[in-house]
Amino acid sequence: MQADPSIRSTIRPTIVITGATSGLGRIAARHLAAGGARLVLTARSAERAQETLAEIQAAVPQAELEVVIADLTRLDEVRRAGRQIVEQHERIDVLVNNAGVHAFAQRITADGYPVMVGVNYLAPWLLTSELLPALLRTPGARVVNVASEASRRHGTLALPADLTDTRSFTARGSSPLYGKSKLLDIMFTLELARRLEGTGVTANCLDPGFNVTGLGRELGFAARLERVLTALHVGDPERGAGLIVRLAADPQFAGVSGAYFSRRRGRDARITPVDPAGDPALAALLWAETERLVAG
Repeated sequence: MQADPSIRSTIRPTIVITGATSGLGRIAARHLAAGGARLVLTARSAERAQETLAEIQAAVPQAELEVVIADLTRLDEVRRAGRQIVEQHERIDVLVNNAGVHAFAQRITADGYPVMVGVNYLAPWLLTSELLPALLRTPGARVVNVASEASRRHGTLALPADLTDTRSFTARGSSPLYGKSKLLDIMFTLELARRLEGTGVTANCLDPGFNVTGLGRELGFAARLERVLTALHVGDPERGAGLIVRLAADPQFAGVSGAYFSRRRGRDARITPVDPAGDPALAALLWAETERLVAG
């Protein structure tokens, strides 16, 4: 994927991206830097962060890069990271909530939430809330949330119980729970877009498609499987990363808000999310319950 010349500017846009030390986020970060953006990357590991910075700097010597260390399983660290970024950047052009996890066994965060809900949904909700003042100060700012078509296999949604459901599950039973966390991302995005109407800030989400990069990080055989699938040309991480980059920076998407996109037949297609993602009353309930949970 070539860097998009449309994001080059005499004034570098500031883009905050989570989950940029591996997988699609790392690829997207490199392309956004090549396009001229100033990047603020959140990372859990200082070592992985330095590896990522070195890789991007080698590819894009003129890149402007920052790292904020934060464990996204901990809401206090998400809140602290958000406030630190706002203190350092009066204006933010784009927030890309990309970090995510597919856990194959139940893990409970320090705050008492199931880890997939905590990382995939609560963390981006809270980070967005903390960065919103800086986004609102930036004309045409964008929020881009990485969701998934796995949301179509979410089982039965029960709110607010699903947000705090810490019952154990098997690896096979993990799929609908992962899908549910991505459904929450879509609902959050659409409700955020409604709340941002008239502000000039947009919010969209996307399905990056099946990609081998970062596949099943909790599976012991994931690395071998990734090599096999790559050799067979199954799953192209550049495609998923490319859609993230375009939603973050392409003028084509200026002013577009409240949409869910996927890459279909070689083009970016706006698709209809699975029910009940489009239910405004349920989305409002989700927002209110989330606001209550993360208050601090």
